[in-house]
Amino acid sequence: MTIRESLEQREKDYLSPYAALSMATKGRAKPEVECDIRPAFQRDRDKILHCKAFRRLKDKTQVFLSPEGDHYRTRLTHTLEVSQNARTIAKALKLNEDLVEAIALGHDLGHTPFGHAGERALNRICPIGFEHSQQSVRTVERLERSGQGLNLTYEVRDGILNHQTSGKPHTLEGKVVRLSDKISYIHHDMDDAVRAGILKESDVPEEIRRVIGSTPSERLDHFVHDIVTNSMGKNDICMSAPVEEAMMKMRRFMFENVYQNPVAKSEEGKAEQLMETLYQHFMKNTDEMPEEYLDLLSEGEPREQVVCDYVGAMTDRYAISMYENLYIPKSWIL
Repeated sequence: MTIRESLEQREKDYLSPYAALSMATKGRAKPEVECDIRPAFQRDRDKILHCKAFRRLKDKTQVFLSPEGDHYRTRLTHTLEVSQNARTIAKALKLNEDLVEAIALGHDLGHTPFGHAGERALNRICPIGFEHSQQSVRTVERLERSGQGLNLTYEVRDGILNHQTSGKPHTLEGKVVRLSDKISYIHHDMDDAVRAGILKESDVPEEIRRVIGSTPSERLDHFVHDIVTNSMGKNDICMSAPVEEAMMKMRRFMFENVYQNPVAKSEEGKAEQLMETLYQHFMKNTDEMPEEYLDLLSEGEPREQVVCDYVGAMTDRYAISMYENLYIPKSWIL
């Protein structure tokens, strides 16, 4: 018996009857020789961790564009916090931690520069639309490895696709990540807003603080414990009604006071204009894109999609640098 097979057997013997087992995966689009050490979902986690799109997350906005300070979240630190919260919940519920971690690490791989401002810009200007969860799946299926994709299992791709509020993951592990994404950004975006001086903890309505706590860390701890307690022994991932209601109120509070705050979002109009300008430029000058994107065009991919692939994959600073190179005059040097 290989190490992988013994680990698969351990999953079968130990995990919840509702957990997704590596040995029972629905498989990959293209057959691969099994690793003799790692089960399928662990292998997927490693593929994601080592891909280029994952490394670019460190220079992509979470909420605050180009913040002056070392401790504000980026898209990468958000991803890591989602992963850790999801693993804590999965471990307590005896679900598959490898699957949870793979989904969490991959859920935002298709996110644009400048956070949701960049996503709005591409969705508005591109006739086929743009949605980051779908782009995350496209990233792992088509864009990585020079057009070959990562060839992930069905369960990981399903969890990535369905990580947003409207999604309906087919595994409990996917549902854990979907809920962990929400509680993570509610936690860290409030923490960052307080750090930025946009909000004070006392601004949070008393009716919310009374139910889920009076600091970001208290709320996160309350969310995690409530999910574990209310999901234990069930074929579902859920919260108690009072905590879920408080979470949704907190989410609305964050939208009203942070995500739509004119101070926090003062630069987003510029970011959207920059993204639209880059999209229009490369629609007219596709030959200026890197070879891997030209290969996609030569294989029959729609121009609008490939330009979104290129512009949407940029980091904040690369997009700004590209815009400057294209449109900002440079000093003349003899």
